[in-house]
Amino acid sequence: MRLVRAGGLLLLSAATFAHDAISTNLTWTREVSRIVYHRCAACHRPGGAAMSLLNYEDARPWAKAIRDEVLARRMPPWDAVKGVGDFRDDQSLAQPEMDVLVGWVEGGAPEGNPIYLPNVPPAEHTKPPAHRGGMTLRGSMTLDRPAILTAIQPEGPVELAALLPDQSVERLIWVREFHPKWKRAYDLRQPLHLPRGTRLLLYCSACTGSVKATVFTTPLR
Repeated sequence: MRLVRAGGLLLLSAATFAHDAISTNLTWTREVSRIVYHRCAACHRPGGAAMSLLNYEDARPWAKAIRDEVLARRMPPWDAVKGVGDFRDDQSLAQPEMDVLVGWVEGGAPEGNPIYLPNVPPAEHTKPPAHRGGMTLRGSMTLDRPAILTAIQPEGPVELAALLPDQSVERLIWVREFHPKWKRAYDLRQPLHLPRGTRLLLYCSACTGSVKATVFTTPLR
């Protein structure tokens, strides 16, 4: 989860936030820290890509900004709409997680009892997988040989589906709001076998110009 500092506005927000009345049983130590550690700690930690959110003192001044970013689904950075496609390392929040974060903030963002606080997760040093065999797709394309689809990298707000030879349709990804700065390739949790004759359809009902995406496949003989 990456948030942009808003200078004096956030300082003013933090000052007024200290006097918010507590009206929720949700707490940092019991519910909220677990979500933050699971979804946000890879970037939001000392020495990470964004400000630390690993303890209550660091996170509390950002509470209302976190709520706003979460509600807008700008954070964590994940453009793909849930329910379309199944991807590894899905960082997006499930609705119950969003409800907890929003309820905690709007209820005054209490800290809670420290005995419930989980251990801080260790820093991750994993590298993103290398992608090979990418082809740029515009509009539609029919496969002249079977292939294994492993990843998709959208280059705009798009939908991608596969029309299989038996006329069944596999919806692969839907990106409703696209953030080019993330430059993300979405790795399928399970590589998808596409038979010869499969037609890949790329479209965007809300776009006026052409759209494109890179699909990463392994050809089969």
